[in-house]
Amino acid sequence: MGNTTGRLFRLTTFGESHGGGVGCVVDGCPPLLALGPEDIQRDLDRRRPGQSRLTTSRQETDAVEILSGVFEGRTLGSPIGLLVRNRDARPGDYERLQDVFRPSHADYTQEVKYGTRNWQGGGRASARETVGRVAGGAVARKLLADQCGVEIVGFVRRIHTLETVIDAGTVRAEAVEASLVRCPDPDLSPAMIGAIDAVRAEGDSLGGVVECVVRNVPAGWGAPVFDKLDADLAAGMLSIPAVKGFEVGSGFAGAQMKGSAHNDPFIVREGRIRTETNHSGGIQAGISNGEDLVFRVAFKPTSTIRKLQRTVTRAKEEVTLEARGRHDPCVVPRAVPIVEAMAALVLADHYLRHRGLTGRAGPAF
Repeated sequence: MGNTTGRLFRLTTFGESHGGGVGCVVDGCPPLLALGPEDIQRDLDRRRPGQSRLTTSRQETDAVEILSGVFEGRTLGSPIGLLVRNRDARPGDYERLQDVFRPSHADYTQEVKYGTRNWQGGGRASARETVGRVAGGAVARKLLADQCGVEIVGFVRRIHTLETVIDAGTVRAEAVEASLVRCPDPDLSPAMIGAIDAVRAEGDSLGGVVECVVRNVPAGWGAPVFDKLDADLAAGMLSIPAVKGFEVGSGFAGAQMKGSAHNDPFIVREGRIRTETNHSGGIQAGISNGEDLVFRVAFKPTSTIRKLQRTVTRAKEEVTLEARGRHDPCVVPRAVPIVEAMAALVLADHYLRHRGLTGRAGPAF
């Protein structure tokens, strides 16, 4: 299984949805970085279940334990072990599903590949695995903020057919967290909340889009040909459960533009080479250009719904399934810190790669 990501800043996640716990090992974090549980807990609290009526009712505190790699409040340079114990696991809820393949879940494909699977909530395929990503991402975020001044802000751009036109460049984390649905648009946020409430009552689910803006990334991170920054961001985002699409900058809309409109003219601003527009989303030829990184991640509707669905069993018997359990009717609001975490992990890795190659964090001139 591919449980590790990164080259120099490496993350390995472990644990299953209804096992004893979940967590991660972060390897490659430089020494002497100030780090405490509060730096990690902040993002875990934003991801945890049961935080509002819009999420699953599973009650987990997701309290992080730092097992290794930190001494007297600073990293040692050795592997950082982070553990979150499962307190509200209910594996027995899934006994009736052990021989049933749930539509659009990992049940069938994992069993085809490995000949076995953890049927208790999906095991490693469950979004509970992302606890380790968010914990490790918090370490990466701290490294980027302290050493490079990088700021990462994700927000909900779209829920189903409701999409905000707010400019990502103006979005602040405080406005995102002030909304129950993590949409910083005060006019649209109530309608998004209403849509999720309505679909929950119907026993159905919704998808949507998370947009992320990353500020203060120096020019020069990333490399051609197969180590492009946007390619690694795409791989990181598409590894998140329920993600079905990724685009950076103008994305698919750029396919409808002419080159004369899409090109980002270079200018000099405050003594620095900048671009006048940012259709490139802060990345050109796979290398950051010093502008804001802007990308979007599309999430499918939650696969577990209460509506009747046709499926089959291991014995190839056709059956009708009505799913039960504790699930988000829309994963998008809780996905915001997961998207931010994966962005931090990719960027921390590219920061260390760039520093190792050039001896500096920023551009050559």
